[in-house]
Amino acid sequence: MTPEELANIRVYEVANQSVVHVTTSVVQYHPVFGVPIEGGEGAGSGAILDRVGHILTNNHVIEGATDIKVTLSNDHTYDAEVVGTDKEYDIAVLKIQPNGEALVPIKLGRSDNLRVGQKAFALGNPFGFDGTLTTGILSSLNRSLPSREEARVMDGMIQTDAAMNPGNSGGPLLNTSAEMIGMCVAIRSAVGQSSGVGFAIPVDRVKRFVPELIEHGRIIRAYHGIVVLNETARGLRIAKLAADGPAEKAGLRGFRVTKRYERRGAAVYEIKELDKDHADFLVAIDGKAVRSHTEFLAIMDAHAPGDRVVFTVRREGELLDVPVVLGSA
Repeated sequence: MTPEELANIRVYEVANQSVVHVTTSVVQYHPVFGVPIEGGEGAGSGAILDRVGHILTNNHVIEGATDIKVTLSNDHTYDAEVVGTDKEYDIAVLKIQPNGEALVPIKLGRSDNLRVGQKAFALGNPFGFDGTLTTGILSSLNRSLPSREEARVMDGMIQTDAAMNPGNSGGPLLNTSAEMIGMCVAIRSAVGQSSGVGFAIPVDRVKRFVPELIEHGRIIRAYHGIVVLNETARGLRIAKLAADGPAEKAGLRGFRVTKRYERRGAAVYEIKELDKDHADFLVAIDGKAVRSHTEFLAIMDAHAPGDRVVFTVRREGELLDVPVVLGSA
């Protein structure tokens, strides 16, 4: 065998023992009588995170499931419970009780030093075929995809031509050291099968959020209190603020409702009007220009509750710096 073949074999033998097959059952109940009326099954992949039984997969693999099972590479199957999920980033953590079985956690690498052109391996269970390895390269970095959370975007995604198909979701994308550099999440295809364009969540994001999912069951996001941010020809306009939220407490301004009274004959009517000119235009955060709602979300996602950030806004023709202490959500 060639050195390249031997390297591929090593990646498979090291990583495959850490990759699992996730199967789900979904039951829908009659809204009145409460009896099962419809059922379905799903499948995906996952990776062992630690020796106590935490399993990493995609949220969409297990969303809505009434029963989840995890099958190891040795064909041992365990019932799994959901520990934490995040729909926006499509990350979920499951838990099995290994009952003394020696689990082999996946080796977590880095995604901040990836280069387009380096070799990549996708390992998972496409179409239910356990332990399938495909190879390719990293085709691009920092791609943006629509999130499964409405109006949100998953940015910083890894693109690869390593073949992914239904069932690969939740499985690891690996480097030549058999380290996980991403979690397979989506393909771009008109027929629902591999077209050579697959995407993975960078492992640095996974490493950042998994501890929160295990501890809290969800991701604790920094809360700024800006409810509606409109993209206009003049820039990002703050339309609505949460009452007593961090942004409002700091003095940022959104639309204002004004009142005036108008006499019509013997009656006096109260007329409410929306004063849009009262609202601030968001220009920058901590000196970094913000031009779109997507950029705003990306900057906010990089912050944690309790952080102090400076919002630069344009108000009545002048630029103002407004410090905001972020809350939690």
